[in-house]
Amino acid sequence: MSHKSKSNQILLVEGNDDQHVIWALCNQHQILETFEVIDCKGISNLIEQVPIRFKQSGLKTIGIIIDADSEISSRWDTLKSILSKHNINAPDKLTEDGLIVIQENQIKIGVWIMPNNNLNGMLEDFISFLIPENDKLLPMVKSNLQQVELQKMNKYSTIHHSKALIHSWLALQEDPGTPMGLSITKRYLTTTEDTCIKLITWLKLLFE
Repeated sequence: MSHKSKSNQILLVEGNDDQHVIWALCNQHQILETFEVIDCKGISNLIEQVPIRFKQSGLKTIGIIIDADSEISSRWDTLKSILSKHNINAPDKLTEDGLIVIQENQIKIGVWIMPNNNLNGMLEDFISFLIPENDKLLPMVKSNLQQVELQKMNKYSTIHHSKALIHSWLALQEDPGTPMGLSITKRYLTTTEDTCIKLITWLKLLFE
């Protein structure tokens, strides 16, 4: 995998869905395209890339967005360990606003752990926060999944419940199966929810 970048400001994300969600959010909130969003093709590749990116010539800012999955403290410990090797002191616990620090050589570093820097989960959990309040389909989707899981008919693992939830909900929209990023563009999802605003604020503070 090439580690060359077109920009001196980069945002590392786990996958294609994350990349398109960030692009859509930036478009909705008119965040300037001053940084490159890089799909790292998985968490392992992302973790491997971080120390390499620090050596990138002319790098000004590096942002990192990863999923907490089932153990947010473990994810944070992994990133803290990498940051400490680059003389960056990170707090024991990530705040709900995410992390933004400046390294001794003036490189700015930002970390956001999906969904909200506080809970276990992933991108789909963050997206579920964006389902409009009082949406009438969501309770039906939740009830259906509950029945499927009670009867042990689900073929997905428990950790992927949020994926089943959000994609089931998206399958019932005007254009069934619309990807998450495009669903933001089409305004099936709101981008004024509190956690979303915190992420937008983090992006602006980090890159603008």
